[in-house]
Amino acid sequence: MKKLLLGNAAVARGAYEAGVNVVSSYPGTPSTEITEEIVKFEEIYAEWAPNEKVAAEVAIGASIGGARAMSCMKHVGLNVMADPVFTVSYTGVNGGLVLCVADDPGMHSSQNEQDSRHYAKASKIMMLEPSDSADCRDMTKMAFDLSEKFDTPVFIRLSTRVSHSQSLVELHDRENVELKPYEKNIQKYVMMPAMAIKRHVVVEDRIKSQIAFAEETELNRVENNGSRIGVISAGITYMYSKEALGDKVDYLKLGMVYPLPEKKIADFVKSHDKVFVVEELDPVIEEHVKALGVNVIGKDAFTLLGEYTPAMIKKAVLGEDAPESMALSETIPVRPPVMCAGCPHRGTFYVLKKLGLVVSGDIGCYTLGATLPLQSVDTTICMGASVSAAHGMAKARGAEFNKKLVSVIGDSTFMHSGITGLVDIVYNKGNNTVIILDNSITGMTGHQNNPTTGYTIRGEETKQVNLITLCKAVGIERVVVADPFDVKNFEKVVKTEVECEEPSVIIAQRPCALLKSVKYEGVCEISDKCRNCKMCMKLGCPAITIRDDKVVIDPTQCNGCGLCVNVCPFGAIEKKER
Repeated sequence: MKKLLLGNAAVARGAYEAGVNVVSSYPGTPSTEITEEIVKFEEIYAEWAPNEKVAAEVAIGASIGGARAMSCMKHVGLNVMADPVFTVSYTGVNGGLVLCVADDPGMHSSQNEQDSRHYAKASKIMMLEPSDSADCRDMTKMAFDLSEKFDTPVFIRLSTRVSHSQSLVELHDRENVELKPYEKNIQKYVMMPAMAIKRHVVVEDRIKSQIAFAEETELNRVENNGSRIGVISAGITYMYSKEALGDKVDYLKLGMVYPLPEKKIADFVKSHDKVFVVEELDPVIEEHVKALGVNVIGKDAFTLLGEYTPAMIKKAVLGEDAPESMALSETIPVRPPVMCAGCPHRGTFYVLKKLGLVVSGDIGCYTLGATLPLQSVDTTICMGASVSAAHGMAKARGAEFNKKLVSVIGDSTFMHSGITGLVDIVYNKGNNTVIILDNSITGMTGHQNNPTTGYTIRGEETKQVNLITLCKAVGIERVVVADPFDVKNFEKVVKTEVECEEPSVIIAQRPCALLKSVKYEGVCEISDKCRNCKMCMKLGCPAITIRDDKVVIDPTQCNGCGLCVNVCPFGAIEKKER
C-alpha cells in the first residue's frame, strides 16, 4: 500500500517498520513532527526530553540496553547534544541507534544556518540524506541495519523542504526485532582515556570499511542520460536539479553523504566534460571532490546563502532562464511575524518597553518581543542564554546597570537550559531579575507538553515541576507570581524586583491563548470615550488597527483577552458579548 506522507512522517514510518523501541527527542522545527508521528505507534516508547542532550543520552542508553533507539532534533539542537554524540561514536552501539537532524536553509524558523554534515565528519558518524518522503522511509529503515552492521550511530540529515513536503511512500509491516543481549563491557562503554584510545582505533577502521561500502551501495547511484555534463547532488538539491535539468545532464545522487565514496566520484567526474556540485549551505561535497584531485564547479556558480531553486540551478548549469512565474499585478504588503491575539507575552513586553529596561531574550514565541511596536528584546542568542548572558552583562557593567536589566525565558526553555544559568547567578553572587514566561505549554513548535505542564507526550498525567519550588531550591529567595495582563500590578512587581539587592524570579503566569483549555469570552470594542491617544496601538495586537486615523478593533481577530481594556487610560475599550 502507498500513502502520501510528509518527509517527517515517513521517517517515523521507517523507524516503526525497522522495529524501533525507544524514541526521545526535544521539539524543534523542522524536526518536530517526526516524534509527534511516532506517538501514534503504541508499540514504541516515546518521550519529550527536557533538552536534546538528555534526549540523546536516553536513546544511547536504550541502544546499549539492546533496543533500537532514535533521537530527533533540529540543527541547533545537535549543538546541544554534541557532547554525548561524539562519545557514542567511540563506544558504538548495541541496538541500532539513529539520530535525525533537520537543517533549516533559509532560516525559516531558526537563528542561524548550519550545515550538520560537518558534525558527521567531525564525529566520524555515518550520515544518510534523503531527497523525498520515499527516501525518508527507506533510508531510516536502512539506517538501523547499518548502525548494527558497522557498530555505529547513524545520522539522517533532513532539511526544511524534505521534512515538510509530501510524496508517495510504500508502507510495509513492522519488523519484530528482538532486544540484543546486554553484556557488561567496560572496554567498550566506559570512555576513560585508556579505553577511549583503543576505541579511536576502532573508529578509524570503521570509517575505512564504510568508505568501501559507499563505493558499492545503491544509496550512491549514477543516472546516465548520455550527457557530457554531470551533476553531483544529495537531498533536496537532487530533486531541484531533476526538476530544473531533466535528462539534459547525468546525475550522481549521493544518499550517503558521510563518508563519501572516492573512486565512484572520481570516475564520474573524469567521464564528463563539466561537472557541477549542487549543494545548499557549505561546500562539503565540493571540497571532498576537489581533494581527490579532480575539478568541479561548485560555489563559484552558486551561493553559500539560503535555499536553492530550480531556476537558479538551470541558470547556473545550462545558462538558461527558467520560465517566469506568475506575478500578481499588485504589490502585497509585507506581513512580519507577530504574537497572536491574546498572547500572554504581550503584556510582559508592553511593561518592559514602558519601563525602558534592557531585555536579555531567548528562543521561543517571545522572541517576537523584538519586533515593532514593542521592540523590547535586546538580545537573542540560543536556548537558555537569556539568563547567563544577563549575568555576564551585569558583571561587566556593574550594579547600577543591573537595575535596568531583566532576562525573559519561557517555561519550556527554562527547563531546557535556563536552570543552570540561574544556578550560576546564585552561586556567583549575581543580582539579576529573571522573568519566566509561563504560558503552560511549549508554544513556538506547536504546543508540545514539557515537564512544567504535568502531562507526557501522550497526554498522560505525570508529576509537574513546580517552578516556585525549583527556583527556591537553587537559592532564589524572591519568587513572585504575577499575571502580565494585570499591567498595573505587573509593572509594580517588575519595578520592585529590579531594584532589590538580591537575585529574583518573576513568574509571568498566563496560558497560551491558543490552548483548547483557554476560552476567552466576548469581544473588545472601542466606545465613544476614545480620545484617539493610540496607547492601545503600542501593544502590537493584530486585532487593533487604524482606519481613517481612528483606532478600530477587528472582531474577527479579537478573542476577548481584555489586555487592551487594561491598557486604555480613558476606559474607552469595553468587552461585550459576541
